[in-house]
Amino acid sequence: MQDLPFSQASENNKHVILEILQRHLRENERVLELAGGTGQHAVHFAQNMPELHWQSSDIPSNVDSLNLRIETSRLPNLPRAITVDVNSFPWRVDKATAIFSANSLHIMSAPSVENFFKGIDKNLERAGRLFVYGPFKYAGEFTTESNAGFDLWLKDRDPQSGVRDFEWINELASQAGLNLLEDNIMPANNQLLVWEKSQ
Repeated sequence: MQDLPFSQASENNKHVILEILQRHLRENERVLELAGGTGQHAVHFAQNMPELHWQSSDIPSNVDSLNLRIETSRLPNLPRAITVDVNSFPWRVDKATAIFSANSLHIMSAPSVENFFKGIDKNLERAGRLFVYGPFKYAGEFTTESNAGFDLWLKDRDPQSGVRDFEWINELASQAGLNLLEDNIMPANNQLLVWEKSQ
């Protein structure tokens, strides 16, 4: 059997993220996950919230790897992952009642982050919720020295990546018709931001 893709960070944070998702998501939600990665989040959340439909996605080069874990799980509410590149419009997805993405905005370039929110605007239903997990700066300052070091590591690997300013992200969200509901402090110097789309 082929080894499944694995992320220790996803394994560590999936339980605390689930607690927040369970507070917000209702039965029969149609959730779109962007940048599904290893699929550990998708499987864990779909297992623990069987009453909702979880559609994971990733860029074309990652989808086959993501589907290895999803297909192994054989969950009825977790179909095969689909391809979504935030820079390719239109996204070929059904409109979602919720959208989730973890550890993605600091990997993307700034123009891709802008396109991420343009796509959210078009593909999230009114009153739908957006959940974004990852590290952020506030008022231009890192929350910890380790996040400052992480930012340097990201930029050394790809100069267009980096820990994003919360204020910029929230402004992009506002332009997409989203209102910030929560900024949750999470383990390992991360945040889980929750927005709701205007009705």
